[in-house]
Amino acid sequence: MRHGTLVPGAGRPAGGFDWSTTPPPVAPVAELPPLPALSRVKVLHVITRLQAGAGGNTLLSALGMDPVRYEVWIAGVPGGDLWERARAAGVRTVEIPGFRHTLTPLDLVVLWRLTRLIRGERFTIVHTHSAKGGFLGRLAARLSRTPVVVHTFHGVSFHPYQSRARRLLYRRLERVTRRFTHRFLAVAPRVAEQAVEERLAPPGHVEVVPSAVELTHIPERFDPLARRVLGTPRGTALIGTVGRLDSQKAPLDFVRMAAALQAERPDTAFVMIGDGPLEGDVRRLAAELGVELILTGHRTDASWLVSGLDVFVITSLYEGLGRALTEALATARPVVATAVNGVPDLVEHGATGLLVPPADPERTARAVRWLLDHPRQAAEMGRQGQRRVRGGFGPQAMCAALDACYRELLGLPPPGPAPGP
Repeated sequence: MRHGTLVPGAGRPAGGFDWSTTPPPVAPVAELPPLPALSRVKVLHVITRLQAGAGGNTLLSALGMDPVRYEVWIAGVPGGDLWERARAAGVRTVEIPGFRHTLTPLDLVVLWRLTRLIRGERFTIVHTHSAKGGFLGRLAARLSRTPVVVHTFHGVSFHPYQSRARRLLYRRLERVTRRFTHRFLAVAPRVAEQAVEERLAPPGHVEVVPSAVELTHIPERFDPLARRVLGTPRGTALIGTVGRLDSQKAPLDFVRMAAALQAERPDTAFVMIGDGPLEGDVRRLAAELGVELILTGHRTDASWLVSGLDVFVITSLYEGLGRALTEALATARPVVATAVNGVPDLVEHGATGLLVPPADPERTARAVRWLLDHPRQAAEMGRQGQRRVRGGFGPQAMCAALDACYRELLGLPPPGPAPGP
C-alpha cells in the first residue's frame, strides 16, 4: 500500500483505508485498562553551538514536537545560555567534551563520542545543524547506520569574508556529507538556492522551513517602558541592534554608521544589545568617533527591549535569516538590514524595511536617516513586516513542517483530526 496516493474522487489513500482517521473511544479513558507504553521516534539534534539564532531555532524545534510521538535529544558544544532551558523543559541534552566551534584535532574524539551516543541510544532520526555540527553529526550517523538523516542549512557555512583555504575546506566537508543525507531543509528560499548552487544539496531536495521565533512574549507595538529602561528620552530617536559582537555581525560597521548619522542628526541615540569578543573594539571605536553608545551586554529580554527602538539595524556580513531581525519585525519596528543570504526573503525593500549592501556604513546611515525623515512610511513598513512574521514564523508552523518531513521519510501517514467527544 502506498500512503498518500489519492484515488480520484476519494478522500482516503489508495487501498481503501485512511490511516489518519481516529475513531472516538467507546468509554471514558478513566474506565479503560491502563494504556501500555508506546514506542516513540527518537530524534537527535546535533548542533555546533546551542545559542543565538540557529541554537534558538533548534531548541524551539525540540520543544514543539509532539512528546507522545517523539523523544527529542540535543547534542553539541558545551556552554551557552540555552542548555539549562532545554533541560528544564524536559529535553535530553548531551554537551560533548572537546567539541569546539572551529575544526581541531580533537574532532576525531568528538566523532567517536557522537558515534557511540548514536549507536547506544539507537536514534531513528539524526537532524544536524550548522557546518561543523552537520559534518560530524552526519558522519557519525553514517557510521552508526542511522535510518534517517536530515540537515538544516541556517546559512551556507562559507562566505567571501573568509580566507580562500577556509572556504574550500568547508565547501568540501559539506559536499562529502551530502550523500549521507536523506532530506535537506533551509531557513529561507535564498539559503536553499545557494545550497543548490554550491552543490551542497541536490536540486529538488531542499525544503524551506522558516526559522521560528516565540511570538507570545514579544510586544506588538512600541513600548515606552522599554525606552525608559534603555535610558533614552522619548524625544530622541533611538537606533539599535541586537546580536553577538563578533565579526559576522560587523558591530564596528554599526558604530561607523552611528557616527555618520550623528553628524547630520545629533538628536539620535544608539544602543547595542549583546556581548562578544569585539566589545572592547566597539568601545574604543565609539570613543574615537565621538559616538555616545549604550552597550547593554547580554540581555535575556532583548526581544522586549527592541520594542523601545525607533529603527532596528543589522549590519551582518552574512546571515541565514536573522533571529533578532525576525523578532524586531514582530514588534513592528522599521528595519534597515544588509542584503545578505536569506535576509532579502524577509525584508522586502520599501515594503517591510530597507536593504543596504554589507560593509557600507555610509549607505546604512542614509537608509536610517530616510526612515527617520519619513515616519509615516517607516511605520507602515513596520506594520507590514509584522504581518509577515506573525503570519508564518510561529513555532507551530515550523514544528508542523518538521513533523511532516519526519513522517514522510519514515512512511507514516499524516496526523488525523482529533477524535470526537
